[in-house]
Amino acid sequence: MKTVFACMLTLFISALLLAALPIRGEEEIYRDVIRLHVLAASDSEDDQRKKLLVRDAVLMQYGDLLATAESREEAEEMLDEEMLGQIRETAEGALDGESVTVCFSLEDYPTRTYGDFSLPGGKYLSLRILIGEGKGKNWWCVLYPPLCTAGAVKDMDYALSDAEYDLILGSTKGYRIRFKALEVLSALFDR
Repeated sequence: MKTVFACMLTLFISALLLAALPIRGEEEIYRDVIRLHVLAASDSEDDQRKKLLVRDAVLMQYGDLLATAESREEAEEMLDEEMLGQIRETAEGALDGESVTVCFSLEDYPTRTYGDFSLPGGKYLSLRILIGEGKGKNWWCVLYPPLCTAGAVKDMDYALSDAEYDLILGSTKGYRIRFKALEVLSALFDR
C-alpha cells in the first residue's frame, strides 16, 4: 500500500512540476513584447464601435513608429509620459473628446490565438486604453513587435528569438501539461 501511495505521490508531484515549467521560449516572450489592450466603456454596439475607432486611430498614428524600435526596451523608452499623453489625445480625438485613460503597466492575459499564431497566457507589459470606465468587451494584440495585423507576423523575426517565433507559430515540438485548478491558484497568489 505504501508503494502505491508513493508512486501516486511521485506522479502527482511530477505533474505539478511539469505544469509549472514553461515550454521553450515562453519565459522570454513575456520580456520581449508589448501588448495593446483597448477596453470599451460597455458592451453596447455603439461602445464596441468606438473601441475599434480608438484601436484604428492609435495603430495608424503610432504603430509604424513603434515598429522602428529594435528592441522592447527601445519601444518602452518611446512610450514615455509625453507619448502616453499624445496617445490619450489621439484616442479622445477619435471619440470626439470622450474620456479615455491610458496607462502602461504589467497585465495578465490568457492564452490568445491570432490567426496563424498564438501567444501563451501570462503577464505582459501593456499599453492599456480604457474608454470611459472600461467595463465592456476588450480588444488586444501585440504592439511590439508589430503583430496587430495577421500579415505582420511574417516580418517579426527581427524582434523575437527562434524559440519565441516557434512558440507563437505553434511549431514548438514540446508539450506542456496544464491544470486549470493550479492556474487559478497561481493567479490568486500573484495578486
